Amino acid sequence: MDDLKTLEEVEIPSLKGKVSEEEWKIRVDLAAAYRLVAHYGWDDLIFTHLSARIPGPEHHFLLNPYNLMFEEVTASSLVKVDTNGNAVEPTPFITNPAGFTIHSAIHMAREDAHAVMHLHTPHGQAVSAHADGLLPLTQTAMLIREDTAFHDYEGVAVDLDERERLVEHLGTKNLMILRNHGTLAVGPSVGECFVRLYYMERACQAQIMALSAGENVNNPPQGAPEVAAEQGAVGITLAAKFLAWPALLRKAYRLDPSFAS
Repeated sequence: MDDLKTLEEVEIPSLKGKVSEEEWKIRVDLAAAYRLVAHYGWDDLIFTHLSARIPGPEHHFLLNPYNLMFEEVTASSLVKVDTNGNAVEPTPFITNPAGFTIHSAIHMAREDAHAVMHLHTPHGQAVSAHADGLLPLTQTAMLIREDTAFHDYEGVAVDLDERERLVEHLGTKNLMILRNHGTLAVGPSVGECFVRLYYMERACQAQIMALSAGENVNNPPQGAPEVAAEQGAVGITLAAKFLAWPALLRKAYRLDPSFAS
């Protein structure tokens, strides 16, 4: 234990002013997303990832240090990695290249996939184990159900060959249930990606609670899920850009402003 440094003993020089304003904003947003995931209890120890693309021809991305809890992540501690998840600049932290397989596949295939978030929550995993997947039992589910894709489990996602199938199954949709595994969201910004993920996690939680309450579940009238899906396609984007994400960012600052350091 003597050779293990505490977080306070690891020097994390601030990158504010040392990277472009655009990159710094992405760093702050992504660090806030990590803190919010921890706040909502969606984290899985140090596992799973939230990633964001840095604009430019280099194809670089931001990823969490593998040895930090999500509530410890800061804008400056995020590691800049290449398409294989390897750090491209000196860092006191380690990364998990194998864990970047899912993210890199989607980032590289989808120009609009500036942010990719993947979770292993109990509710998300429970729905991922259901043969019928996400059911139209709640408004939340109906808003996102038509934008949700599915990918069959192939083992721990370390095989680079799986990238092609992940991309194929996701297609143009922005949410995915990785069967027997977890949930995933894609977005043109960190904020929009997080809000989509929030809807997915809430829908999964409500589904498990509804089904556990008994078999007498009320199904929506015919045509209602389709109407809700059309509304969700526009509403979630507007909420993320102008309403929900700005409010969530303020919440992150109230919880602990150190994420923006």
